[in-house]
Amino acid sequence: MLIGLEVKNFAIVSNLSTEWRSGMTAITGETGAGKSIAIDALSLCLGERAEASAVRPSSDKAEVCAQFDLTDLPLAQSFLEQHMLNNDDNECLLRRVVCKNGRSKSYINGSAVTASQLKELGQYLISIHGQHAHQHLLKAEHQLQLLDAYAGHHHLVNDVNNNYKQFANLQKEFKHLEQQQQQQAAQKQLLEYQVAELDEFALQEGEFDLIEAEHYKLSNSQTILESCQRELQYLYESDEQNACSMLQHSAQQFAELAQYDESLAGVAALLSEAAVQVEEASREVRNYTEQADLDPARLGEVENRLSGAMDLARKHHIKPQQLVEFHQSIAQELESISNNSNRLEQLESEIESALLSYKQAADELSKSRYEYANTLNTLISESMANLSMENGVFEIALTQESSRAPNSLGYDNVSFLVSTNPGQPLQPLAKVASGGELSRISLAIQVIIAQKVTTPTLIFDEVDVGISGPTASAVGKLLRQLGKSTQVICVTHLPQVASSAHQQFFVAKEIAQGETFTHMLPLNKDGRINEIARLLGGDNISKTAKANAKELIMAHA
Repeated sequence: MLIGLEVKNFAIVSNLSTEWRSGMTAITGETGAGKSIAIDALSLCLGERAEASAVRPSSDKAEVCAQFDLTDLPLAQSFLEQHMLNNDDNECLLRRVVCKNGRSKSYINGSAVTASQLKELGQYLISIHGQHAHQHLLKAEHQLQLLDAYAGHHHLVNDVNNNYKQFANLQKEFKHLEQQQQQQAAQKQLLEYQVAELDEFALQEGEFDLIEAEHYKLSNSQTILESCQRELQYLYESDEQNACSMLQHSAQQFAELAQYDESLAGVAALLSEAAVQVEEASREVRNYTEQADLDPARLGEVENRLSGAMDLARKHHIKPQQLVEFHQSIAQELESISNNSNRLEQLESEIESALLSYKQAADELSKSRYEYANTLNTLISESMANLSMENGVFEIALTQESSRAPNSLGYDNVSFLVSTNPGQPLQPLAKVASGGELSRISLAIQVIIAQKVTTPTLIFDEVDVGISGPTASAVGKLLRQLGKSTQVICVTHLPQVASSAHQQFFVAKEIAQGETFTHMLPLNKDGRINEIARLLGGDNISKTAKANAKELIMAHA
């Protein structure tokens, strides 16, 4: 539950520090004093959107800190543990800082977090019912949410939602592939032709470079052979003079000269070695010329292969060396298009299965909704009677439209019907209930659901608008009774509701040095009597008003 709230430079609040207790707490004050400031500050601390206007004029930033006791709140404790935000004790401190440029920072137990994390944790701590909650009551989607909240069948709601998402994702994939297939019909024909052509040519990796080199050699083979034979004569085979015999002659001459000068022996050795190298080279050239095969047929084959590769490359506007990679690429593209057809057939089966699972989950949810709707009908009708609507009858009309397209909420259409007078037929809320009646029905529903949904702190922000007299007393009793099991904080202008509280705060506004300041003060026994007397009789508090106020408070002692 909420145990502490500190607000600095927020709207018209300069500095506010309050402590909160269990039971029912009423917040009262003059019109325009800022009774809802604390709730607005709490909402900010629980992750609501931050705006620059929240910062008090002439201040750089606004700051709100809320402290909670987490005893018997396992969901909140689990959240903190999962996000490694827990501390040693059973308390939690939320902090939100908003700068005048509109940017904000959020903290849980001193660690920086996102606003969405604050909001996620906040759902386990506080439930705020605003003064316009009864307007939401007219919306079918909100009515369905209220029924589901009371039923508490979150697993069934999640099952429907998850099955719907699965169904919707499969349908989305199916439509995408179907459109893709239609667009790729012409492309597929072209790819089939191109792949078949490249398959037939069957160029291998690195083959073009090899045949290009072979073609160059074969094209010049006659020139190579003639040159080799000529050079062989020069090197070794010429009878008149050749390089090998000349080197041998020189080597012999220098060997003889080395008898006179040993330093020439090295020259003789080098020349002798050179002669051996020339002889070996000549042998290699002779072998080459003997094995050379001038094959015009092979040259024709290579020329055809080379020409075919270059023609295909020009056709696809790529280099011949890129043909193999291009071939693989379009083959994969063609396979992907072909696989789409297989996937479409598979998807049809998966969609049918997903739709069946969705229908089963939706049916289970519908059964649970019908069961809890009957219980809720009785409870709300009884609560309406306690709120001065003795002849009121409430009924939740559920109709199942299994023929409509699946959605995240199931097949059920909901309508809250009411009859406020004897003999009057049940009709939708918007057609029958007046503003005051709608407020009372809304409050009855909120209190009943709050008793079922275990939220540690419930805040009601002027939900008693349009209520007065005996009905106001009944509302006060309802909220006080709820405060026995849950911390209830209620902003009210009704003395009957305020007197029902276990404790009370008074909100006052003052103007000093051209600035507006709002204060929230806890009231003692005498302070409560005076404030409730003011609510009863206005600013001029009479003895009679004070006596009536004391009587109202004592009625709940």
